[in-house]
Amino acid sequence: MPTAFPHQTPVEHTPRERASIVIDDQPTDVLQAVSSDTAQQILATLGNEPATASDIAEAIGTSVQNARYHLGHLREADLIEAVDTWYSRRGIEMTVYALAVEELVIQFGDTSPETRQ
Repeated sequence: MPTAFPHQTPVEHTPRERASIVIDDQPTDVLQAVSSDTAQQILATLGNEPATASDIAEAIGTSVQNARYHLGHLREADLIEAVDTWYSRRGIEMTVYALAVEELVIQFGDTSPETRQ
């Protein structure tokens, strides 16, 4: 059945090269966001190419609701971002997600130059 909406347009997205997270006395959402196996599988899946929540769920063998739950946490931690909108064959909008950074560096403690030796 033909549709007026393009199903999957090509996504032009380049993630930031690197992000650094400093773990000190302030809590960070990043470690919690990446601590689950599901979140790590999502990141690995998005490392290949941008995808929708349903595509991710199918690729990692979980429910769409579970994938969306982890996508929300990964977005809040600024590890992934919405990069496009695709439409299902029925015309339903689907958000396309991609990695926000290619490399994540986690540092513990104060990293100011005067404290390094």
